[in-house]
Amino acid sequence: MLKIRLMGTKNDIKWFQKILQRHTKVEVTEFSEIYPNKGTNRFYRMYAEVQKTNVKEK
Repeated sequence: MLKIRLMGTKNDIKWFQKILQRHTKVEVTEFSEIYPNKGTNRFYRMYAEVQKTNVKEK
């Protein structure tokens, strides 16, 4: 399992969140809420937990 911190604009984070959810070799077990970064109102952060899926090749 990996714990990942995503940082960027809200749009960037949502974009990458969709990529993670669609990827066949990665299972997302949890996403946190989006939190604002201190000192800026442009950048945010979100935490994700992911793990490998057992994909059998045909």
